[in-house]
Amino acid sequence: MIRLTIDKCLEKQGITRYELSKRTGIRFQIIDNYYKNKVVRYDSDILNRICIALSCDISDILKFDK
Repeated sequence: MIRLTIDKCLEKQGITRYELSKRTGIRFQIIDNYYKNKVVRYDSDILNRICIALSCDISDILKFDK
């Protein structure tokens, strides 16, 4: 199972969901869905913009659990 760990990354950097929304230009509701792991289909453009805004790798925000 693939899990998003954006919450941990934001907490580590001291950034709010609202701030991430502003930095990426992505609507808050979409950021909130990714934050709460409610996304079924991951949009590569959104993940890319989040990684750029947080200066992280995709492996920092996505985890694979067997």
